[in-house]
Amino acid sequence: MSRIGKHPVALPKGVTVTLHEGNGITVKGPRGELTRKLPSAMLVSQDAEQVVVTRPSDEAAHKALHGLTRTLVANMVEGVTKGFSKQLELVGVGYKAEVRPYGLQLALGFSHPIEYKAPAGIKLTAPQPTQIVIEGANKEVVGQVAAELRSLRPPEPYKGKGIKYVGEQIRRKAGKAGGK
Repeated sequence: MSRIGKHPVALPKGVTVTLHEGNGITVKGPRGELTRKLPSAMLVSQDAEQVVVTRPSDEAAHKALHGLTRTLVANMVEGVTKGFSKQLELVGVGYKAEVRPYGLQLALGFSHPIEYKAPAGIKLTAPQPTQIVIEGANKEVVGQVAAELRSLRPPEPYKGKGIKYVGEQIRRKAGKAGGK
């Protein structure tokens, strides 16, 4: 049995779950509302203060979907209660981020500033010009926005310049050995 899938998802106070036809689920909480279609093979039921995911058989595919489905529901519940956030760091001379009404304006060493438009439900902040904080209720969208911002100027291995996650270790390479 899936070790993750067999645990029920506890529902904190203020969170309501609605199950739809065709394995759709809507979770409402203080930080917003998330809707998702779950794999059709899984059986999702709601008890008093918890959501339980069960699988129809012990096939390998059903075992894999069991843990996945439970984790998706748990992430939705956590997202509407606490939310998710990622932090990015800009390393490089002149690299900076400024908050705009549409999202961010980034100076990354190119000849022009880069404008990044935030998707719905995502809050972008720059507490310092060299830091970006991404916050939202949907874990997938927060991670995707962080990956898209990082891909604008990924860290390079020689000087370490670029956009990196806070705490990320950049493997550095030695430069040229020099001529004779």
